[in-house]
Amino acid sequence: MIEIAKEYRVSLPAWIDDALADVPAVIADREDRMRLVHRLADRNWREGDGGPFAAVVAEQDSGRIVSVGVNVVLATGVSSAHAEVVALGLAQQAAGDWDLGGKGMPTHELVVNWRPCVQCYGAAMWSGVRGLVVAGEGPELEEITTFDEGPLGEDWAEQFEARGIKVVKDVLRDEALAVFRDYREAIDSADDIVVYNARGGAE
Repeated sequence: MIEIAKEYRVSLPAWIDDALADVPAVIADREDRMRLVHRLADRNWREGDGGPFAAVVAEQDSGRIVSVGVNVVLATGVSSAHAEVVALGLAQQAAGDWDLGGKGMPTHELVVNWRPCVQCYGAAMWSGVRGLVVAGEGPELEEITTFDEGPLGEDWAEQFEARGIKVVKDVLRDEALAVFRDYREAIDSADDIVVYNARGGAE
């Protein structure tokens, strides 16, 4: 009989409890939700779990925090364990439903510290969230961090809007870039920080 793996686990790192110890259950202000995202993103790369990326799923109207996610690719060895995927999966578990936009559900929004990569673009689109809040978009993330975000079209936001997902851009953009620059400075001066890019078919 063939021996195959039947399960893999993706979970938040242990330091999350400490990071959330002073965070209220409800964060009414959208900028404050993004500040939490930036704080988690900055700590995540410093802890060595993955890149400088974090996400929050919140109830749009009440501000109740449903879940948080950080990039745990390095911690788990799972390439899909990006912050958005982790946050969305945990929110769906909390809701007991794969559709965060299902009947009787509150309106959920996903808050992230940059425009999603191609993987997380699809994950967000099919998750049921009705809002996407991003700190920024454009080439700066790739230029600063050297991560490859994939071939996302220029109409990425319009595609969300066409599916009933409202996109809010440029929420604390400079703060996001500051986290990315700190990360870049660290990778330029250290040998043990891994930028886990795909090979792009070159090898």
